[in-house]
Amino acid sequence: MPHKINLILQRSILNEKILLLKLTIISRMDLWRLNPKFLNNTKFHSRDILFYNRVPKTGSETLIELMIRLGERNDYQNERAPFSKPVGIYWSVERQKTEAQRIFDLQEDSAFVYVEHMNYMNLRPLHFPQPIFINLIRDPIERVISWFYYKRTPWNSVKMFEITGIFQNRSHYVKSFEDCVLTHDPECRYDFGLKFKEDSADHKRQSLFFCGHSPICEPFNTPGAIARAKQNVERDYSVIGSWEDVNVTLTVLEHYIPRFFKGSTDVYYEPIKGLAFKKQNTNHWKPKISERIKRIMRANFTQEYEFYHFCKQRLYRQYFAINRHLHF
Repeated sequence: MPHKINLILQRSILNEKILLLKLTIISRMDLWRLNPKFLNNTKFHSRDILFYNRVPKTGSETLIELMIRLGERNDYQNERAPFSKPVGIYWSVERQKTEAQRIFDLQEDSAFVYVEHMNYMNLRPLHFPQPIFINLIRDPIERVISWFYYKRTPWNSVKMFEITGIFQNRSHYVKSFEDCVLTHDPECRYDFGLKFKEDSADHKRQSLFFCGHSPICEPFNTPGAIARAKQNVERDYSVIGSWEDVNVTLTVLEHYIPRFFKGSTDVYYEPIKGLAFKKQNTNHWKPKISERIKRIMRANFTQEYEFYHFCKQRLYRQYFAINRHLHF
């Protein structure tokens, strides 16, 4: 165990050095933006309720487990949508009102976290209190690959059978992602402007979860959808983290949303029954995908990467602002 802890610390130090280099570059370009009024949206919330409209395959189960432990420590309740509920995309305004009312009705007296796979909802025109929005992101292509193999895992297949009563045929489970891309299989098409409106399990775009339910959000990899997603992030999201930068994410969550995330780093690294914090839903069935396939895919994910880097730079700025001792 001491050896494992030392390895964790060594990786942490290396990651910090890499991050400092990134921050140096960002700081030279964007010092004017290192101001709390541009970086901290938590102060705009009007009720102690945290919305986590989680993006699939970004490590959300790990964050949920962390929030459950923190809830016991920081005195708040956690609630999540059931696995059987379809992903919330392209809801009408009336449906959004209904869902928002249902979620707010779940809160009792204490602070409250609600978690669901659903697109961002702008609650201001719906006349609801403003919650605290958070989310996680991941490298767009790594996330798509992860989803491709996750839905073919035995445990997910069993869960889906319990809900739908349907098992896919054998060819579905043995399909190779690389072959899927190279043969232009419809499951692995990533064409500019392509719409997936009829597919409630469309997880090709993480930007969709930030863009919302508007028709502008439907086409794949388009500037309009990305611009809307960025606008929503800047205006309403307190923190968008990434487990690609564990310590940065934990630190920013703890400083920008202390009511819910005070003690995050301690809890994350605190051994439970002698074991380190376990990542949830790790898929050992996923094979290694060649760089050639990833290069082919990146050509069709230009806007998705634009959004991804936008969110990562925002996270770095928030972290850098903490280290510059700016007041919130």
